[in-house]
Amino acid sequence: MFGPTQPVILQLLEIPVDKAQQALRGVAMELSDCAFPLLRGLVLTSDPKVAFKDAQWCLLVGSKPRGPGMERADLLKDNGRIFIGQGDAIDAVAADDCRVVVVGNPCNTNAMICASRLKRLPRTSVTAMMRLDQNRAMAQLAAKAGVEVCDVSNMIVYGNHSPTMFADFFNARIGEREALEVITDKAWLENDFLSTVGKRGAAIIEARGVSSAASAANALIDHVKALNTPSTAVHSMAVYSAGEYGFSTDIWAGMPCRTITPGRYEIVPTMALTAFARERIALSNKELLGEREIVKELL
Repeated sequence: MFGPTQPVILQLLEIPVDKAQQALRGVAMELSDCAFPLLRGLVLTSDPKVAFKDAQWCLLVGSKPRGPGMERADLLKDNGRIFIGQGDAIDAVAADDCRVVVVGNPCNTNAMICASRLKRLPRTSVTAMMRLDQNRAMAQLAAKAGVEVCDVSNMIVYGNHSPTMFADFFNARIGEREALEVITDKAWLENDFLSTVGKRGAAIIEARGVSSAASAANALIDHVKALNTPSTAVHSMAVYSAGEYGFSTDIWAGMPCRTITPGRYEIVPTMALTAFARERIALSNKELLGEREIVKELL
């Protein structure tokens, strides 16, 4: 994730329940047995202030899953409280150059809640993961075009990490050509493609019985590597909105970003949007505003 020479210390946070702490010890045993040459230490704890002490990267992967009969509003509020506590602890004890990546869903709104607790650290230090949507979109385009996934580039996913996201096939490229020149079935792109990417998580739950694991972990590695590596390449990240691309201010929305210095991004302002794209972005923005309204007492 950080290159072939960067040693790391993993400070692992788990809830203060005996069964969970026992499982965490098992994870630590496996990490030790892997004999990773760059793993220089492990800290196992249920205390956020221990886990986040002097941390330079805080990867917030845990959140409460939606249970049977649970309303989305209840899930938002329950998970929001988790990220209040984590945001407070990060702001109190993490390193001054700390970067926070929120993976636990609903990740955009959880990132907003976490960032609202920051007083010492800038809110732009918090991003949320859209890279899984980007990877899913690239894989779908590659399969449809009959090419390798590495031939797909410039794939940006806008909005919320939910079925309302918009995977921008208009600006995507396959090889040296625009994706629309290679895949001419526009009806497939506007319907099947967007639906498959947006509902992929639900399809995996139906197939496996549990939510995405390996693909989400891989996407988190991609996200952090991109955010830590200065480049002209454009990536999908959910970041603080100041009104770019038609999003409302003070929400976290997926947008095109590039890394200017390690850990610091800039929003690329020059991506052209069609009327169809703007319509889809408006739907995702509306959903994000609705989520913000639900959790407003937590902000």
